[in-house]
Amino acid sequence: MIFENNIAFARNLDAQDVLAEMRNEFLFPEQNNKQFIYLCGNSLGLQPKVAKEVLQRQLDNWKNLAVEGWFDGQEPWMFYHKELKKLMAPIVGALPAEVCPMNTLTVNLHLLMVSFYQPKGKKYKIVMEAGAFPSDQYAIESQVRFHGFNADDAIIEVKPREGEYTLRTEDIVKTIDEHGDEIALVLFGGINYFTGQWFDMEAITVAGHKVGAKVGFDLAHAAGNVPLKLHDWDIDFACWCSYKYQNSGPGGISGIFVHEKHFADKGLHRFAGWWGYNESQRFKMEKGFIPEAGADGWQISCTQVMPMALYHASLTLFEKAGFMDILRNKSKTLTSYLFYIINEVNKELGEEQYKIITPQNEEERGAQVSIIAKASGKVIFDHLVANNILGDWREPNVIRLSPVPMYNSFEDVYRTGELLLAVARSI
Repeated sequence: MIFENNIAFARNLDAQDVLAEMRNEFLFPEQNNKQFIYLCGNSLGLQPKVAKEVLQRQLDNWKNLAVEGWFDGQEPWMFYHKELKKLMAPIVGALPAEVCPMNTLTVNLHLLMVSFYQPKGKKYKIVMEAGAFPSDQYAIESQVRFHGFNADDAIIEVKPREGEYTLRTEDIVKTIDEHGDEIALVLFGGINYFTGQWFDMEAITVAGHKVGAKVGFDLAHAAGNVPLKLHDWDIDFACWCSYKYQNSGPGGISGIFVHEKHFADKGLHRFAGWWGYNESQRFKMEKGFIPEAGADGWQISCTQVMPMALYHASLTLFEKAGFMDILRNKSKTLTSYLFYIINEVNKELGEEQYKIITPQNEEERGAQVSIIAKASGKVIFDHLVANNILGDWREPNVIRLSPVPMYNSFEDVYRTGELLLAVARSI
């Protein structure tokens, strides 16, 4: 598409947008009686209008049924997670049996590593991306120490080349190949939180399996953002939070994926709890853990009904939007337009005031565009917020802007460019 740097063009794109009405399904924060242009869905998604209704329905069930709500009513809590599984699966390209809503992201990361990080002999190392989100770093460090290894030795970090911000797939694969006889696990983010780079997850999985390692992904910035094919890519396991692109509210419930090829593997370790016990025999209260079939067998604690209700509210909007292919088509155009607008701003300024560090190739990124300001980055960010454009700031010098296809418009992108130009001229 040939873009134009004017408001009429942006509004014309919005008029043609098949998802334009989805914007009306969300509540936008306001400042000085004016709505924010919200570009921070990569950190916390907006509240769906239906969230209050869905949550109230469960509060009413609690009020009217009390403990009987576990088995009575239209959505008995004992089986509520199964309603979510059907809607979660298309978002990550999985079978419903392979996914389950439970816990929070890093808790799930630890639980899955119990099963899929099983060091043996010389194969004890983990390959991960350098600069992963700190929670992943801490989880992996603590896991290798738990097994008695030194983190500096047991963790292999793949870094960008000198002068580059993103990783090359060839370098990731090369690292896995070179250390293959030492690697027990390859654990990457699907999308890097800082640069917005979408890794070639299928190529990484093939490389990891080739050397006999298990392969897993933290999909915090990928699930609900880009189309995934976890089952078809033969990924062993994954987990994600649901409060970013999936709009489940602050601290919303997490989700897990376990490939069906592992369901019958009795050699996998797991930390067990009553809620993961075989559903048909759970209330016999017998000793000896027998897992429920599928990903549900990794559950430990009882269903978190209220957080699941909020997640359910958003998942119904993904279903209404047509799931990931339709959302992805708009996202690619929306993000490409943001690239174009930022480059136009730089042309107007006669210099690269805003350096984009997110990959140019649209197949290597999701909705997030990360930029580094040549000067006064935090001043620029604060000016955006003061003028009702809300992205987020990441130390030491990055502004992340994420136009989300479910609720952002092309006019949002154009207006952001206007303000980026104005503030650069004023400093």
